[in-house]
Amino acid sequence: MLMLTYYNKGGRPLQGEKRKSREKEEKREMFGECHAHIIMDGVNYRHAVDMHKNGPDDKIIREHLKAYQERGIVFVRDGGDALGVSARAKELAPEYGIDYRTPIFAIHKEGHYGSIVGNGFATMVEFHKRVLEAKQAGADFIKIMTTGILDFNEHGAITGTPLDGSEVKEMVHIAHEEGMAVMSHTNGDYGVQAAVAAGVDSLEHGNYMNEESLAMLAESDTVWVPTLVTVRNLLGDGRYDDETLKPIIESAEENIRKAFRLGIKIAPGSDAGAYRVLHGKGIRDEVQSFAEILGDQDAAYRWLAEGEAEIKKKFTVTVHW
Repeated sequence: MLMLTYYNKGGRPLQGEKRKSREKEEKREMFGECHAHIIMDGVNYRHAVDMHKNGPDDKIIREHLKAYQERGIVFVRDGGDALGVSARAKELAPEYGIDYRTPIFAIHKEGHYGSIVGNGFATMVEFHKRVLEAKQAGADFIKIMTTGILDFNEHGAITGTPLDGSEVKEMVHIAHEEGMAVMSHTNGDYGVQAAVAAGVDSLEHGNYMNEESLAMLAESDTVWVPTLVTVRNLLGDGRYDDETLKPIIESAEENIRKAFRLGIKIAPGSDAGAYRVLHGKGIRDEVQSFAEILGDQDAAYRWLAEGEAEIKKKFTVTVHW
């Protein structure tokens, strides 16, 4: 059996715990980033977006791509933006050896959450036009927004009103008819159940799911991308009180353990670019979170690797329904 030898900066082979630590690092670096926003920088959203207001800034995009390259990350799936930044990143990514996939922009219903990362629609005819616009712009898949985000002022609450299940079903149908997979930003039981019933190809975030929602996921082909570190990385930061964050984290951890027992498809995505979730580092934090939650690193890595393979297979325009 081939055994790799790891060396320190002085050229001497690593032994014992230091060798094990290096092996763990390399395993974490095997994973791609299945949910990122290259328009964001993990520090200040408004400032990051302003840097691209006159067009995508290649220097900044290259810095983020370099962060992935330096960590051996060769696959990135973006969640889109309204300024063409992820589209430009897709053009530049091959220079860094990265398979970069993007919806170009996310699609949200007017009056609902989502303008932060994309373009809106009022009717299903307009939604179809948005899908065609994304395809023409080179989208690899379609990203939809079906709910709001976590309400940190009330545990268990999601901001805004979720889209009606019939609307979500029609949106997914339209995208699939156009040969496009669907990535769905979704939280809360109603939103999750509507999205899974509609046949979304991946469920992003999925906070506050109950047993019924998890059971539906387990029986579906939908891949769940929990983006755990969007909350975990806030601990100790001061933006929100830790006592507010801990119940959210504990709820997510319990659902991860349940998802593992149920055999739910799950993939690693950190929402890189979100506050305190840095490009390149975010996915390492995410993968490590799974290992800590399950208490079994090898099992966690196998589970995540299978889910990432599903994401790579589904989220390409060559898929047909």
